[in-house]
Amino acid sequence: MALYSSDRNIHSHRVRFVLAEKGINVEIIDVSSDESAAADLAELNPYNETPMLVDRDLLLHDAGVINDYLDERYPHPPLMPVDPVSRARLRLVHHRILRDWYPLAADLEKLSGKKADKARQQLKEGIISANDLFKQAEFVVSDELSLVDCTLGPLFWRLPAYGIDLGKPGVAVQAYIKRLISRPSFKASLTRAEREMILDIA
Repeated sequence: MALYSSDRNIHSHRVRFVLAEKGINVEIIDVSSDESAAADLAELNPYNETPMLVDRDLLLHDAGVINDYLDERYPHPPLMPVDPVSRARLRLVHHRILRDWYPLAADLEKLSGKKADKARQQLKEGIISANDLFKQAEFVVSDELSLVDCTLGPLFWRLPAYGIDLGKPGVAVQAYIKRLISRPSFKASLTRAEREMILDIA
């Protein structure tokens, strides 16, 4: 199994987190530093973007599709609850994160000036408004790590690099972040470029 990944790509990071959490043996191919790998990606992936998972004859792209596949193929530890109601609730939270917060993070990675300031403020306010969500359990609406946490980890790791300090209004979020990024699997999921990002969460 091989994962075509980019060293600072947030969606690649989501998949690397899941791989590390499940302890899956995988070859990580960094297209950021390997021209031949980048060429292979362009040939194999219709969107020419990371992440892309190659498992024998199966080629998968899109972090959500890949992570669902990994959770189903390698069911231990499970990253989604068995109960359909609990799964639906988590999926709804996941959908909102990807729809509301991830686009703002994408804006912060490519915009500057007033447009970036607006995205930064919107993302900060959105996260702080969800502070109570992170008081309910050790992880997002669950006492067990889920695919939702594997999506939030890479986003929250990047907050200092985005110039976002949650301060006292986001105290529950910050406690959650500390729990998440202290996991050995999260640390193992980081590339060198991601480790070099400034992390200063009080």
